[in-house]
Amino acid sequence: MAFCASCGAPVEGKFCAKCGTPMGAAVPPPGATSGPAATGMTDNAASALCYVLGLITGILFLVLAPYNQNKSIRFHAFQSIFLNVAWIAVMMVFNIVFAALHIFSLLFLSPLIGLAFFVLWIYMMVTAYQGKTVVLPVIGPIAQGQA
Repeated sequence: MAFCASCGAPVEGKFCAKCGTPMGAAVPPPGATSGPAATGMTDNAASALCYVLGLITGILFLVLAPYNQNKSIRFHAFQSIFLNVAWIAVMMVFNIVFAALHIFSLLFLSPLIGLAFFVLWIYMMVTAYQGKTVVLPVIGPIAQGQA
């Protein structure tokens, strides 16, 4: 004998005699939502969006209620923040040191380092959207500890 998923009454046929719920399909009870409908987007989309604007979206996903409870999204948000802070710090130190030493022959490396960080940023967004977790060498374990 089958029982109704909504009210628990015994069912003989395609519909519950007590509440009218169809028995052939799995119909959730009214008001019960889960998955993307409950949070607004999937985990992989939210993880990828953590990287889009760097510090801004990283902090935003750490503050927004349904996303700050998910450990995977929190990890990507922290890693995005740390990656952008590292990007800013490396570029500042590199430019200051080489400008102070007047090593103009090495100043062409600055755009190459910027390009390397840009490629890493794109790679992190794509892999997060694919549902993969890439732990970067120095900042990844720190982000895992914070998440």
